[in-house]
Formats: sequence, structure tokens, C-alpha cells
Amino acid sequence: MAHVAIEYMIMIPVLIAQIILFPLAANAFMNTWVNARRTGELQNSAIVLGSVVQQLYLSLNRAVTPSGSAAYVPNLPPFIENQFYTGNAVLQTMAGGGPSKVLKITLLLNAVNVSTSTSVVLGNNAVWYNSTFTSNSNNAIVSAEKFPNGTISLWFGE
Repeated sequence: MAHVAIEYMIMIPVLIAQIILFPLAANAFMNTWVNARRTGELQNSAIVLGSVVQQLYLSLNRAVTPSGSAAYVPNLPPFIENQFYTGNAVLQTMAGGGPSKVLKITLLLNAVNVSTSTSVVLGNNAVWYNSTFTSNSNNAIVSAEKFPNGTISLWFGE
């Protein structure tokens, strides 16, 4: 009978450790996987949005394109895992004073604080108006306007 008591004394802490440690480890692995998946989907959306901005700019930057405005509704999902995301952008001059500017677009999945960014190279005649992209909004578009002096203004929304 002494052997049974010793076996219980050895096995009870092992069982308790398994009951506590296994769910904690599984939860940690799942959180890592879910955040990686969310970040990947958000990065894909950022790349598409950057591509849309660059295509609008390049379309209006042609010499044969007259002054005017254009807008494009990107084919982006309004939600990522039932959560909307927002974006903003900052236009910076390239290091070294080159003839181009870089637009850094940052998207944020608000509810879980996951963010990602992408960069788009634009010409020196680009101007960015501070605006916010909201994925589930009716104004989830990219707009641009070309002026007679060749300046091209870009922004999110109408």
C-alpha cells in the first residue's frame, strides 16, 4: 500500500501542472498565430492601398492628362475578423533631397492594436492632405486632383 501513496504523491503535482500549463501554453501559441494572421491580412490591405495611391498618382502625372480629379474605391475588405481598421499617411521628402517623395501609409486594426505600414514612392509634385481611411466607411476611397501647375494632391475620402 505504501507504493500507491507514493505514486499518488508523485502524480498529483504532475497532473496539476498539466492542467495549468497545457492551457496556458496553448493559449500563448494561439495568440501568436492569430496576431500573425491579423498582421498578414492588414499588411495585404496596406499594400493594396499603397498600390491604389501610386496608380492614381501615376495616372494623373502623365503630361497628356488634363487638370481634374479622380477617385478610386479600393477593393479592400471592410473588416478583418469582424473589426474595422483605420489608416493615415505621411508624405516625406526622400533622404538626400532626391526628386521623389515617400508616402508612408499606416493601417491600424483598432480593437486589438495591431498595425502595419507600407511606403509608396511618388514624384516631387505630390501633395498629401491629412486624412483618415476608415475601412467600413462609405468614404473608404482614395481621391486625387491634378492642378494646372502640375501639382497632384492626394487624400483618403471624397
